[in-house]
Amino acid sequence: MTKQQLKDELKQSMLARNELKTSTLRMIISALGYYEIEKGGAGYEATEDDVLSILQKQAKQRRDSIEQFKAGGRDELVSKESKELELIEAYLPKQMDEVTIKKLVDEAIVQTGAINLNDMGKVMGVLMPKIKGNADGGLVSKIVKEKLNH
Repeated sequence: MTKQQLKDELKQSMLARNELKTSTLRMIISALGYYEIEKGGAGYEATEDDVLSILQKQAKQRRDSIEQFKAGGRDELVSKESKELELIEAYLPKQMDEVTIKKLVDEAIVQTGAINLNDMGKVMGVLMPKIKGNADGGLVSKIVKEKLNH
């Protein structure tokens, strides 16, 4: 997914008068703009990896907001954030299932010779390039901690 593809999607959603999709795409494109300015100013163009990273951050923000709104009993905001999360996830690669992640974690533990939580950084260093963009980092971290605690 490129920034231009997102802009094209935005145009289509505006023509279709899809307010939720339009506002969500505007927010993503805005976050990309801020990212580009942060990285190098007007001359910097976001790469596909940058777009993926921004989409993942936006999805994580929605998940965090959903949890907080549920805890606060704000069901109308939970619904809105959930719909935005669905739209954002549609632009992300298909996420790995927990079984696949556990298998990769086991391989990384064997590869690094990790034996306890002090070795978590080594395991994550080997693991993250293999799963980048295809799994939630929080879930991966949780699985690594569980495996290294036993």
